[in-house]
Amino acid sequence: MRVEIWMDVVCPWAYIGKRRMERAVADLPGVEVVWRPYRIDPAAPVPAEPLAEALRDPMADDLLRACSPGLTPAGNRERVARIAAEEGLGPTWGAAWRANSHDAHRLIALAEPYGVQDAVVEALLKAHWIDGADISDRAVLARVVGDVFPEGPALLETDAGDRRVRDLLLEGKARGIRTSPTIVAGERALAGAQPPEVIADFLADAEEPRELPEEVSRYRWAESLLDQRDPLGALELLQPLLAEHGRDRAVRLLAARAWYASAQLRKARAALEEFVAEHPDDAYAHALLGRTLQRMSEHELAEPHLRLGSAMGTPV
Repeated sequence: MRVEIWMDVVCPWAYIGKRRMERAVADLPGVEVVWRPYRIDPAAPVPAEPLAEALRDPMADDLLRACSPGLTPAGNRERVARIAAEEGLGPTWGAAWRANSHDAHRLIALAEPYGVQDAVVEALLKAHWIDGADISDRAVLARVVGDVFPEGPALLETDAGDRRVRDLLLEGKARGIRTSPTIVAGERALAGAQPPEVIADFLADAEEPRELPEEVSRYRWAESLLDQRDPLGALELLQPLLAEHGRDRAVRLLAARAWYASAQLRKARAALEEFVAEHPDDAYAHALLGRTLQRMSEHELAEPHLRLGSAMGTPV
């Protein structure tokens, strides 16, 4: 069974969750774990800033209180440290840096085809949470993963893995991943660093997911992002489909919707005018073209498309 764990290496629960996952699957044969990116602090700077300094920011204090209702940030850190010790993580514990994790996630993604993903994740989590290293520093990353992933440091100096990580982050958002860590098995998800017995029960009830062609999944994720009012993310996921299947009717219409929603009205207009010329019976395309022209103050041109869309049963 293939199991995905979506997590951020700068999330303490990711390391705790990894230990609990290892205990949960110890007696479950045939479980393949793959690691996927999630960002809890996408605004973290490069270079990193000392965590003690970042925690003095009143906004950071408010965010931390929201993450742990009923506890002060200091109280929550003590609680997490105690739980980490119970899971055998230590003897020291605690991050020293507010670090941007993008390059760390690139290494994790790049390690997958080499079969060393788990070892890279372990090295990165240990570096951040036990050794107090700055995992936004590429020299530090090269040293941390060099023994388990010798190819990694050289790849890191290129743009390898960058597009993959960005696409996976968008896919995670499209799939409703909202917590680090989140375990996904089949069509079900389990959020948080749950106890091993809860994870084991969850996996026991999971079914193998139905494999879909990559382009079908990418289309679905783009559609989900558009429904979540993230048209720019949808367009990012659609780029390969537009390049390879640019004449596909569904892809063209979804891209037009995303251009319209992101206020790229000239692109939406050009795509829709070509589309309705080829598919004059598509009521939705007429209605969307009408709305696009309206927003461009082309009211006379918009009116016939709006009427056609309405006559064909599409609300305007």
